[in-house]
Amino acid sequence: MTTPAYSPGLEGVIAGETAICTVEGGLSYRGYFVGDLAEHCSFDEVAYLLLHGELPTAVQLKEFQTRVAAARRVPPPIKDLLGALPKWTTPLDALRTAVSALGHFDQDSADNAHDANLRKAERLLAQIPVVIADHYRIAKGQPEVPARQDLSHAANFLYMLRGVEASPMEVKALDVSLILYAEHEFNASTFAARVIVSTLSDLHSGITGAIGALKGPLHGGANEKVMDILLASGGPEKAEEWTKSALARKERIMGFGHRVYKTGDVRAGILKKFAQDMATQVRQTNADRGTELQKWEDTADIIERVMATEKNMFPNLDWPAGRLYYAMKLEIPLYTPIFAMSRISGWSAHVIEQLDNNRLIRPRALYKGPPRRPVKPIAERG
Repeated sequence: MTTPAYSPGLEGVIAGETAICTVEGGLSYRGYFVGDLAEHCSFDEVAYLLLHGELPTAVQLKEFQTRVAAARRVPPPIKDLLGALPKWTTPLDALRTAVSALGHFDQDSADNAHDANLRKAERLLAQIPVVIADHYRIAKGQPEVPARQDLSHAANFLYMLRGVEASPMEVKALDVSLILYAEHEFNASTFAARVIVSTLSDLHSGITGAIGALKGPLHGGANEKVMDILLASGGPEKAEEWTKSALARKERIMGFGHRVYKTGDVRAGILKKFAQDMATQVRQTNADRGTELQKWEDTADIIERVMATEKNMFPNLDWPAGRLYYAMKLEIPLYTPIFAMSRISGWSAHVIEQLDNNRLIRPRALYKGPPRRPVKPIAERG
């Protein structure tokens, strides 16, 4: 009998078909290069593209934004749940629990028809930022800030988080990061969602599972480790020596390397400029903090150079995202929930695509245990 081919971690294995995204020749969403989308579109437009298949017209975008803005609320029992969670609950764990609970309150929860799933996806797109912001403020003993229907996805989130409107530069930077995080083919969390709904489970179950997969530091949690690395390096003067020593100890430096991109992640290059520009902008109003941020940008450049020279490894999107969010004074435990706030658009698109043409995802395993053997009476064992 021929032994089936085996690829650890399913690396390089084609596990399905999709019309949503490809990483071949550079990351594209439904045929549009991600760099062009980041330059010319808002996240609201990109979310519409992922969910509905085409970039919206002005009328379609307005209608979409109106629907999403109207759904920026969660039932009172969800707010009570967020307040009842233990104080040590992380924002991402709170979000995972809330998304699962939201399924109970969605009138379309059990309906897996295409249009019903689109309605659920748009509601979750609206509700996830509300959950993140509400839990953040509840955990700090601060009153919740009601959502505003006149603001974009990024602008409303920052407003709910802080209680004041963000600067146009902050809104643009966050918006671009949401575009870049929105979708990435069959990554671990997306594949988890597709596996779940392939059993004919529901969208909320699939998204809950996706958030669980995103939690791990080898996936979404990596952006939360970026500032830890920069702080541990000791700054520009010590960064090269620290990086080489860490590599010699075979320590994993988060924010570098990618299962798919071997010569660099185009998304990292796009967002790096926003991280650098944010440091420059802060320096104009707060010299001390701006100097600190520039120190970390300089440190990041040195670590990038060493990683390229020593390991032929290049930054992925998490590397500049962690620095950008830090520059925006967003607390580190919020970084991965922000990833989820974006990726809900891609996750939902994949859930809908899977259910529109479903086949149960059930791979095989390569057995490495003992050969078949008889069961001995208990007195003869040992």
